[in-house]
Amino acid sequence: MSAPSPHSPEHRDQAGPAASGVPAAQCPFVIDPLVRNLNEETRRLRESGPLVRIELMGVPAWSVTSHAEARRLLTDQRLVKDINQWTLYRTGEVTQEWPLIGMIDSGRSMFTVDGAEHRRLRTKTAQAITPRRLEAMRPVIESITHRLLDELAGKGAYDAVDLKSVFALPLPMSVISELMGVDAALHPRLHTLYKAFFSMLTPQDERLAVMAELDGIFTDMVRARTAEPRDDLTSALILADQGGEPLTEEEVVGNLKAMVAAGHETTIGLILNAVRALLTHPAQLRMVLDGEVGWDAVIEETLRWDTPSTHLLMRFATEDVEVGDGVVRKGEGLVISYRAIGRDPEQHGPDADEFDIARPSPARHITFGHGPHICPGAALSRLEASIALPALFSRFPKLRLAVPVEEILNQPVLTQNDLQSFPVRLHD
Repeated sequence: MSAPSPHSPEHRDQAGPAASGVPAAQCPFVIDPLVRNLNEETRRLRESGPLVRIELMGVPAWSVTSHAEARRLLTDQRLVKDINQWTLYRTGEVTQEWPLIGMIDSGRSMFTVDGAEHRRLRTKTAQAITPRRLEAMRPVIESITHRLLDELAGKGAYDAVDLKSVFALPLPMSVISELMGVDAALHPRLHTLYKAFFSMLTPQDERLAVMAELDGIFTDMVRARTAEPRDDLTSALILADQGGEPLTEEEVVGNLKAMVAAGHETTIGLILNAVRALLTHPAQLRMVLDGEVGWDAVIEETLRWDTPSTHLLMRFATEDVEVGDGVVRKGEGLVISYRAIGRDPEQHGPDADEFDIARPSPARHITFGHGPHICPGAALSRLEASIALPALFSRFPKLRLAVPVEEILNQPVLTQNDLQSFPVRLHD
């Protein structure tokens, strides 16, 4: 048998202070690619300080875990998205063989550029995702939600059902596809591809093939809409003509790839995490169902306490940047660890580890980011959750977990709070 790759999860299980001979205090915090205990990892990261030296699949970086520091750094122009500013990439120490390279080197889009070019690309997206367009999506989201709940009712009369696969996943995939004009026939294949892309168990040669196939799918779609525009986001991006030069084909494809990924992954996590939190806090669920607390409070507290994204990769320092008592040196990479930030007691009080929809002050989190790169799909994700959650509990007021909550496990996805499945029973 060949030795594990230095970037493989199997290798990381063998590594660490004992394996390397280095004292634990001098070792970086190894982010678990298999996500076996997210709560414990979050606690240890936060307690390690506002700036933590980490290791991502064999590659060193920094993690910021403080709300105040993250909010400041997200607007610091010395930290950029350009991978060419990363010393490890320029020197060839990080290559296309690193499992997380696709999260950073994903092609030209508003997610990978800064400054004037970022404003140009984001302006085009803002023209396409207007509040008016989103509001026009409301009846579409409601229709998809009720169709999925009808189907769920037919499947779950007696046995446990997986709420993820039959509701929390197809809803945002259908919505983002409707918004962008993605053929419904592509949904199963896109789900398979994105699952393989994010999983840390996917061999890197397969992941690179997945990335190439996604490029091909979206390039074909952009070319079809260029030839025959429709009333969808893809066509709007192609036709947007304000704020400088029109987007190139590569830029439209890059934006769409990232938006489909973020547009459904984030909302899956938001819906399932909210359901899990409410089912494990029955007194708070009763407050919501009795109308004492609104669904908006549930959504915002869930976003703070159990963030859909865990570690957002990556920004690079163009000069030394001081963070707390530490320094991110020029050419080093910085990760925003949103789950640790959401439980920062300096921002959210001494009970930051507790889920509480009735907090005296609304949760003021930065789960969707802050500054120029704030998530452009935040309003859509909130809209979907605000429709899906009350509809789900209204249709199935006896909804409950089918397994102990400890048996609901995370997928081996380092960047997302992605659950393997979510077994529930719909009736007593």
